[in-house]
Amino acid sequence: METPSEIIFSISEFIELLNIGLKKSKAKIIGEVGRVDFAASGHVYFSLKDEKNGEMINCICWKSKYNLYGIKLEEGSKIIATGNPEIYPLSGKLSFIADVIEYAGEGTLQKEYEKLKKKLEEEGIFAPEKKREIPKYLRKIGLITSKQGAVMADFLTNLGKYGFHVKMIDSRVEGQGSVEDLLSAVRTLKKQDIEVLVIMRGGGSLESMMAFNNELLVREIAGFNVPVIAAIGHHKDVPLVALAADLAVSTPSIAATTLTEPWRQIDLLVETALKVSLQRLDNIIQNVKMGLESSWKQSVSGFKSLLSSISQQLEHSSKIIYSNNPERQLKLGYSIARCQGKIVRSVKDVKLKDNLEIRVVDGTIVSEVKEIK
Repeated sequence: METPSEIIFSISEFIELLNIGLKKSKAKIIGEVGRVDFAASGHVYFSLKDEKNGEMINCICWKSKYNLYGIKLEEGSKIIATGNPEIYPLSGKLSFIADVIEYAGEGTLQKEYEKLKKKLEEEGIFAPEKKREIPKYLRKIGLITSKQGAVMADFLTNLGKYGFHVKMIDSRVEGQGSVEDLLSAVRTLKKQDIEVLVIMRGGGSLESMMAFNNELLVREIAGFNVPVIAAIGHHKDVPLVALAADLAVSTPSIAATTLTEPWRQIDLLVETALKVSLQRLDNIIQNVKMGLESSWKQSVSGFKSLLSSISQQLEHSSKIIYSNNPERQLKLGYSIARCQGKIVRSVKDVKLKDNLEIRVVDGTIVSEVKEIK
């Protein structure tokens, strides 16, 4: 078996082997930009030199990456490049392939921030009249933030239980290297069925917030198809994304409260209306109860009066009946005569030799008519 030192490589095989190893040597380097060459292809070739001893390394930033970060490389600029070394097979030269480029130093960052801010202001990107109102009573939320840390938990906790549907995309939010993630997330959610976009992170230094000052990202936010809320911390120099958003707030909890407040107000209205309705119903029940009690008292009183009247009438009728009772008349000495079952009221009701039944108090007397006078 051959040892590694005994293996014979072709040049291309050896360079490929070296590049495999170099690709693992990811690093961040800081230096001053020297020569800059903008190729027709859009790729940028430049050198970075050490400020202390002038040592230098050649660097390449591919077009797609250079356009992404919105940084203009100029001789003398101090930058930080993130990437890995690579050997170009046709020349054998080693270059540093910069995947991320960002300005170094607060002074340079501040200068570039102010420069871009002025440019976008002149274009009307931050114009107040372009701001859209955040819809009330919405349900569908697009959310861009990092799953790491307490930011997302804070937002979701304050969002409460109002039935929101949250489509969340996890993204890096720290430093210039997060621009790709943020742009991808924004473009993805632009195609989704959402009613508002919330983009958020905690506070940080100007350097850590550089992704939120990226020109491409700012333009994406300004042109987003639904209203945007930016909750990206307290800053003296407000991130440009926050200026471009329809609403900028300082914390995730305030962003959540903005979305829940209309629903909370509805809850209060419903609760108040329910209390008023219950009070009215109670009043109605009390009024009906009082009415029934009054009606019952009136009915009882009327019934008593009716009973008294009927009692008096019965007593009066009883006296009349008693005074006209034939039995009573018989006791007084009167009698009742009947002829053939009919009461004799006149001499015309009988004739000679008719039999009469005469009822007296203690019996009946049968007699014959002998004479009619």
